[in-house]
Amino acid sequence: MWAAAVALKTNPSSGLSFPLFGPLDQEDSELLAPVLRRRKFAPRQVVFQRGDIADEVYHVISGRLQVSVFSSDGRELAFRIAGPGSIVGEIGVIDLGCRTADVVAAAPTEVTALRRSDLESLLIHRPSLAVRMSRFLCERLRETSEQLEAQALQRIEERLARLLIRLLPATGANQKDIELPLIFSQSDAASLIGASRPKVNAAFCSLEARGAIRRKGKMLVCDPSALRMIANVEDG
Repeated sequence: MWAAAVALKTNPSSGLSFPLFGPLDQEDSELLAPVLRRRKFAPRQVVFQRGDIADEVYHVISGRLQVSVFSSDGRELAFRIAGPGSIVGEIGVIDLGCRTADVVAAAPTEVTALRRSDLESLLIHRPSLAVRMSRFLCERLRETSEQLEAQALQRIEERLARLLIRLLPATGANQKDIELPLIFSQSDAASLIGASRPKVNAAFCSLEARGAIRRKGKMLVCDPSALRMIANVEDG
């Protein structure tokens, strides 16, 4: 199940990132770099399953991880696709509980992993990281609240546009045309935004008609500015 891990060979002063803690200064980086491990997962490889012991938290470097839960009759609800820059698996690691969902690689994916024991040691020796981690958790809670609000109040086109915005790479976000790999089905998108598949199909057609997206083989070419306008979020 587990991918092989290798030590992270990084110059601590050159762009080390682990968003659970926010921006890292040189001292933070020097403490964190030796305990991070790189892992690689093949498409459809299981990263962890609900109920597993939560012993690591992951930062997605490249690729995508799909976060899902299953009903007792085997139906899958995919509620998050975590792309580059995302943190996955923090809940059980922080509260000492078990995994709350299944996570599977949706594409060739590379992550950096931080073990629970190393996280606890870091927080003891660097209390400022605990403050930053609490801010991250509050931001995650805020995102969850906004997602619930969106499913209750927003039109499906808005929800779909917001989903695509979240999946776009952070670099080049102000370009007009950004290619986004189609790594999820319309059924997956329906689960992620709380809608039926036929309505999601209609929403894709609506976004395409409004010039926010166009299909290019197994890619979506997205206009971030047009998506933000449809989603009613600030341009930037």
